[in-house]
Amino acid sequence: MEDYAFIIDYLPQGRADDKSFKRVPLALAVGETEFKLFELIPKINITLTIGERVYIGKDLDKRVKIEHVKRRITYDELTHAAQNELPYVLEEIVKKQEKKFVDFFNNASPITTRLHMLELLPGLGKKTMWSIIDERKKGPFKSFQDIVERVKLTHPPEKLIVARIIEELQNRDIKYKIFVAK
Repeated sequence: MEDYAFIIDYLPQGRADDKSFKRVPLALAVGETEFKLFELIPKINITLTIGERVYIGKDLDKRVKIEHVKRRITYDELTHAAQNELPYVLEEIVKKQEKKFVDFFNNASPITTRLHMLELLPGLGKKTMWSIIDERKKGPFKSFQDIVERVKLTHPPEKLIVARIIEELQNRDIKYKIFVAK
């Protein structure tokens, strides 16, 4: 269950494809911990901004801006604006939870005899995977900067993680999910 979500698009007039008499303001959001995608109904006379963190949990007293969660949605149901905004918002979430994702690099393990969790990150192959494993044997990584200094990566670690989260959101039938809740 998500308690907080980040706004990735705000539609004050609702979706264009909704019937005109049923249109209500709508926000599209991504959950903070399990990266679920939501349609949210804001409270009356509330304006939301892109990237804003809002409470969507069960405690109604803490819900200052959101009336209720309308439903969970898929990546394909996001507006183009939301799809474009998603990588930036996810990167902010990943940076704020740096310890959690650095721990992923420290603790990732083999999935099968031929596939390692680290290889599921787009752009990270066997050579880089072995480099990460060798470096973490010397001592655990302490930050994203520590990873960058100790391992030669094509992209910053937070961008690799964001790319994987988006891949998992785009493909609901992906075999191995590391970051997105099923």
